[in-house]
Amino acid sequence: MIGLIVWLVVGGVCGWLASMVMRTDGQQGVILNIVVGIIGSVIASFLFGAGINQVVTITTFLYSLIGAIILLAIVNLIRRGTVR
Repeated sequence: MIGLIVWLVVGGVCGWLASMVMRTDGQQGVILNIVVGIIGSVIASFLFGAGINQVVTITTFLYSLIGAIILLAIVNLIRRGTVR
């Protein structure tokens, strides 16, 4: 149960920060920020071999943030034809 709460909180923060970096914050709500952060964590686990477990470190947080930014860049590329 604690692992799920950690995923939601860290996912929400990573998704929110990634949306601020990619300038899509006004288009997303809280739920979408959480989803972007969690999927970003999954992307990071494939790319870097580090995902969010029950223990969150600065490294896993940064990897999840990078994964969320990559996800938003891909979504922007598909939607608008540009990364930003």
